[in-house]
Amino acid sequence: MPNEVDLGVYFEIIIYPVVAIFSIELISRATKIPNWIKLLTQAIACIGFGIAYIVMHVGQVLTAFVLLALAIALLYQAKVSKLNPQKTLY
Repeated sequence: MPNEVDLGVYFEIIIYPVVAIFSIELISRATKIPNWIKLLTQAIACIGFGIAYIVMHVGQVLTAFVLLALAIALLYQAKVSKLNPQKTLY
């Protein structure tokens, strides 16, 4: 790889945000947390990972931008879910 990231580290960089998002999903379902809080928490996790990947210079700028775009979508869904819970798709 041109950015000198080992294959194992590369997969860890990809897996950590996925594990965080699914963990938040499972915890929110188990504790019956409102949907907008779950989405907001997932967005914060995505923003945290995105900023960490940019600041730490792990060579995954595209992954960081995808996470930040996902965070924007999650924030929008959280807003829709808070304002009108009947409009949410899930």
